[in-house]
Amino acid sequence: MMIPDQGADSRQTPNLLMQFFKRLGQAYQSLLDKSTPHPISRWIFTFVLITMFLARVFFSKGWYIVTYALGIYHLNLFIAFLSPKIDPAMSEFEESEDGPELPTKVNEEFRPFIRRLPEFKFWYSVSKSTVIAVFCTFFEVFNVPVFWPILVMYFITLFCLTMKRQIKHMIKYRYIPFTHGKPKYQVDNSKGFSGAIPKK
Repeated sequence: MMIPDQGADSRQTPNLLMQFFKRLGQAYQSLLDKSTPHPISRWIFTFVLITMFLARVFFSKGWYIVTYALGIYHLNLFIAFLSPKIDPAMSEFEESEDGPELPTKVNEEFRPFIRRLPEFKFWYSVSKSTVIAVFCTFFEVFNVPVFWPILVMYFITLFCLTMKRQIKHMIKYRYIPFTHGKPKYQVDNSKGFSGAIPKK
């Protein structure tokens, strides 16, 4: 009489679980890849998600500390989204006295603005953190009693100071955190030769 091999069954169960989670991860990554060329739809979804979270906080009258933490995290992501990948303040002694800056004349080389936090990662981090915040609102352990007007005033003050510093940084190093592509050129035949001049 042969004894059934129970070890084979025990090894097969983890393999099935690993395959399931692997396929789940592949499906999730495929969904993210398909959403990449649709930024407007992605951000509409995120804003709806944030609105749902704020509505839950408003009607439940709780979880203010979770809302404050989410706001601070979103503010940090936004600052990283507006900041250049290479900070001119850190590299000014390496490249030149004035630091690297975007071109301000037509005859200068076009250099697009490269963000420290790309748009897709910015959206993904905002969406994921909002989902986590919604999940936290289902647990009373995160509903810490706090006087919420103080948190609101502190967040507004922090937001104004942070944005003021960021705007001063933009003015000092003369960059704009938005690039729509290379300048378009048109052919100028008025001077008797075929030359390309920047379109105004």
